[in-house]
Amino acid sequence: MGGAASQAPDGVDETAAVRGGGGIPRGDRNADGALRLARKMFMAEGRIDSQRLAAALEVDRTTLFRWVGNRDQLLVSVLTALADPTLRDAAASATGTGPERIALVMRTFSQALIDAPYYRAFLEREPERALRLITTKASPLQQHVVAAVQRLLEREQDRGHLSSSMDLTDLAYIVVRIAESFIYADLITGEEPDPGKVQLAVAAVLYGSPQTQSDAGRPNLAGRSTDDSRRRHHGQPAG
Repeated sequence: MGGAASQAPDGVDETAAVRGGGGIPRGDRNADGALRLARKMFMAEGRIDSQRLAAALEVDRTTLFRWVGNRDQLLVSVLTALADPTLRDAAASATGTGPERIALVMRTFSQALIDAPYYRAFLEREPERALRLITTKASPLQQHVVAAVQRLLEREQDRGHLSSSMDLTDLAYIVVRIAESFIYADLITGEEPDPGKVQLAVAAVLYGSPQTQSDAGRPNLAGRSTDDSRRRHHGQPAG
C-alpha cells in the first residue's frame, strides 16, 4: 500500500512525534492531523496506540476519540486512506481491457497488501479484529473497496469491454471477496496468500459472466482459446 502516507507539514518531523518526540504545530492538532499521524504510526509499527497518539497531539483521549471515533473507527479510516491510493496505483499501471484488466488490477492490489510489512504485522497481531474490520459486509472499508471496484467495472463497461447480466454492485462484491479469500488465506485456511490466484479467479468469474464475451476465441485459464479447446475435444489439432 505504498504511496498512501500523507506528507508531513514543512519543518515537522511526524515520525519523531509518533515516537513521542512532539513537534506537531497547534494548527495540526485536529481530526485531520490525528488521522495523518495515525497513518504514520500504523505504517511504522502495524498498530495504533491511542494513548501515544493523544500524547503526541497534546490532547486527552476523550478529545482524540471525539475527533476520530473509537479505535475500530480510527483503524478503518487509516486502512481506507491507505487502500485508496493503492487501488488507484494498481488501476493506473494495469494493461489490457475488460476482464483481463480488472483481474490484473486486483492481482496488483492484492500483491501490494500482501507485501506491506506493516499490514502483515497488523494481521498477525490482531487477526480476528483485522478480518472483522476488513472482510465483513458490514465493514465500511469493504463497502468502500467494493464501490471502487464497481467504478472500475463500470468504466470497462462504458468502453465496451465488459458486458454482464449481473448487477455490477453484486459483481464488484464477488470480485472483492475473491481477492480477500487469497489475500487473507493464511488467516482463513492456513495457506499462503497468493495474488496469482486472485488474478486467475477474477478472470474466470468475469470471463464466465453471461454476456461478458462470446465464447469464440475467449482465452481460458490454460492460456489457449476456447476454439482450441473445442478442437482438442473433437480430436482435431489445436490452432
